[in-house]
Amino acid sequence: MTDTSYSDPNVTPPLAQAVPLGLQHVLAMFASNVTPSIIVAGAAGLAFGGPEQIYLIQMAMLFAGIATLFQTVGIGPIGARLPIMQGTSFAFVGVLAGIAATMGLSVALTACIIGGVIHFLLGAVIKNIRFLFPPLVTGLVILAIGLYLIPVAIKYAAGGAADFQMAAESFGSLKHWSVALTVIVVSLLLKFFTKGALSNAAILVGLLAGYALAYALGMVNFGAVSGAAWITPIKPLPYGFEFNLGAVIAVTIVSIVSAIETVGDASATAKAGAGRDATDEEIAGATYADGLGTAVAGVFGGLPNTSFSQNVGIVGMTGIMSRHVVTIGGIILIICGLMPKIGAVIASMPLPVLGGGVIVMFGMVASAGLNMLTEVKMSRRNMVIIAVSLAFGLGLNLVPTAVQYLPATLKVLATSAVAPTAVMAVILNLVLPHED
Repeated sequence: MTDTSYSDPNVTPPLAQAVPLGLQHVLAMFASNVTPSIIVAGAAGLAFGGPEQIYLIQMAMLFAGIATLFQTVGIGPIGARLPIMQGTSFAFVGVLAGIAATMGLSVALTACIIGGVIHFLLGAVIKNIRFLFPPLVTGLVILAIGLYLIPVAIKYAAGGAADFQMAAESFGSLKHWSVALTVIVVSLLLKFFTKGALSNAAILVGLLAGYALAYALGMVNFGAVSGAAWITPIKPLPYGFEFNLGAVIAVTIVSIVSAIETVGDASATAKAGAGRDATDEEIAGATYADGLGTAVAGVFGGLPNTSFSQNVGIVGMTGIMSRHVVTIGGIILIICGLMPKIGAVIASMPLPVLGGGVIVMFGMVASAGLNMLTEVKMSRRNMVIIAVSLAFGLGLNLVPTAVQYLPATLKVLATSAVAPTAVMAVILNLVLPHED
């Protein structure tokens, strides 16, 4: 498994080894990939388990696979041609859920398309703007994303985030929490007490365990599964095209942060698998693939795509740098995305099951931000930047009426949690003098 000949991205292991390795990459990111679509669909008011939600789940799988091929196979300058797995990004969930809830999916998906194009163009200048996003800024933004999402995870575990779900008598019941805690306990046990594929797929297996318990408790309805087709065509602009400047700016700000994350993932992949630094062409290609994958997904109802950091860990663990292994993973996702039956099975998952999974996932997003901040010296200057940025970002999100008299576009930005945190952190980092 650690043969040095596999440190070359262009070498393919024997098929009997490559296919299981590709499947392992899919298992490691599968739950994280479909979850954002479920949450944004819920925020948009789509029926849980309904055909529209199933379609969004399909698009998450399909375009994660297509974006992965952009990355591993490449088209001209597009793609790092490294074993980088793409998937639906958690970073955009807070912004898109807010846009979908207040303006609808048409505005949210239009912002994804335009944001994806801008993200694509960043590939040409990514080297020149990295200085704006040191670990202090990037870590702050990722921490804000995680902290914003954690209450959503708790609501899902208790029974759902919609008003009618939180008003239900069953909200917060022992039945709901027993299912959610089963997911958490099984996930943690597998993550830390097993190795290899089982450890990498810990959250997915935890979700399956919670799903099984929910089924035993009579919480699962398979009605939508039996009615779903085996194969369905995809639809361009399923919700139309509706432009809103505030939504586009909010998505673009997150896109810049996502691009910086992808630079880190490309660098980490090259270092872990080949013991070298990523080239400028690989970093630019990875950013191009991110943006193209996001824009194309948005056209058909998919959410923004980005590189998945957990799959970088698999490259480091196996020592197999082959991009063709990850290409196999992308093909598996494309096949899944074309089959509504699979989307319907995922959509039939009760919300407390999903809640248990996202408590872990969203907590890990916050932890990733904290991990980046550990690289930062906690001087008075940096502590002030952290304090003021988080206070504005999370405070305005928690009390949106504080900016109720702002124009609609600015209000969207101010209450998105991510945008004010990012803007404040970048500005303060540029203008506050460094301490001796």
